[in-house]
Amino acid sequence: MNKRSMWVAIIIALGILIVVSLYDDELNGLSNSDEDGLLEMSGDYGDYDPALGIDDPVHDPSIFESNGEFFVVSTGVARSTEDPGGIFMRKSTESLAGPWEAMGEIAVPEWIFKYNTAHLWAPHVVEKDDTYYLYYAASIFGTNHSGIGVASTTTPGDIASWEDHGPILTSAPGETEYNAIDPMVFEAEGSWWMVYGSHFGGIAVQELSDNMKELNGEPTKIASRQATTQHNAIEGPAIFERDGYFYLLTSWDSCCNGVDSTYKIAVGRAEAVTGPYLDFEGEELLQGGGDIILDSQDNQIGPGGQDIIKKDGDYFMVYHYYDGDADGVIRMQIRKVNWRNDWPAF
Repeated sequence: MNKRSMWVAIIIALGILIVVSLYDDELNGLSNSDEDGLLEMSGDYGDYDPALGIDDPVHDPSIFESNGEFFVVSTGVARSTEDPGGIFMRKSTESLAGPWEAMGEIAVPEWIFKYNTAHLWAPHVVEKDDTYYLYYAASIFGTNHSGIGVASTTTPGDIASWEDHGPILTSAPGETEYNAIDPMVFEAEGSWWMVYGSHFGGIAVQELSDNMKELNGEPTKIASRQATTQHNAIEGPAIFERDGYFYLLTSWDSCCNGVDSTYKIAVGRAEAVTGPYLDFEGEELLQGGGDIILDSQDNQIGPGGQDIIKKDGDYFMVYHYYDGDADGVIRMQIRKVNWRNDWPAF
C-alpha cells in the first residue's frame, strides 16, 4: 500500500469512527450529560428525626414562583385518619437552591375524611389571572377510592389564606378505571388541562373548565405499563411543553420503601396534549414505552415525584429521593435539565 492509499484508508476509518460515535451518542443521549446539573441545596430541604421532633416532609414536591419567591408544596406529614397531615409548604426568597424555609401545612378540609387517609398527597400549584390554584389528592395505598381536591388564594405565601373548594374528581373501585391521585395542571393549546393517575388504569389527561374547579369531557389515557409490568407501576405524571413537543414525565416502580425504593423517572413526548406519547425509539407509552432519564445515583435512592419549573430560559426539575447516607431520610433535590436531540437528559 502506497502512502496515498494509506492516508485515504486512515481518513475513511476516522470517518467511520466519528459516525459510529455520533450514532452511539444519540442513542445514549437520554442518560449521558456533560454536567450533572445538581443544585447545592440548603436550608430545610427534608429531614426526619423523631428523637428531636423533626418531621420536614418533601415527598412529591411541586414548585412555583410568586413575586420573586419560590415555593414548594409537598405531601403532608403522615399522622392518623383522625388528624391527617395537610399539604406542606416551604419557600426560598433567594434562589432555587435555597436556603429553603419550612412554613408548615395548609389546613385539611372536612371532605377528605371519608377517604381515611393519614395525610394529603402529591400537590401541584398553578397561577391564572393572579389567583393560585392548589390541586392535591386524598387516598390510601392499594385502592382507587380517591379524590382530587382544589383550593385557591391570591396570596400563596399566607398559609391561612388558602380556600378549599372541595373535590374536582373522584374515583371508586368497580366504578372507574382511573385513580384520582397525583394531579398536575398546565396550560396548552389554548386551554388548561389536568394530568393524573397511577397503577389503576394508568395516566390520563383531561381538559379543565375556565373556572379551574371543574373538568370537561372525558379523560384520555396517555400512558400505561399494564402490558409490561404486573402492577402497572406508573404514577406521578407531569407534562410540560418545549419547542413544539409535550413531554410527559412519570415515576416508575416502587416508592416509599426508604433505601429499598426502586423509584425512577421516565419520559415520553407527543406533538399534541392528548398524545400519542412516544419514547426515544418510537414505542407508545400506552403500550409500556418510556425512557428512564433518572435512576438511583450515589446516595440519591429512588428519585421520583417530579415537577418542572422554567427559569431564565432553562428547565429545572424538582424531585424527592431517599438519602442513602442518612438511613433513607427523604430529601428534595432540584437540578437543571440538559437536552440532547430535543430529549431531556441528566
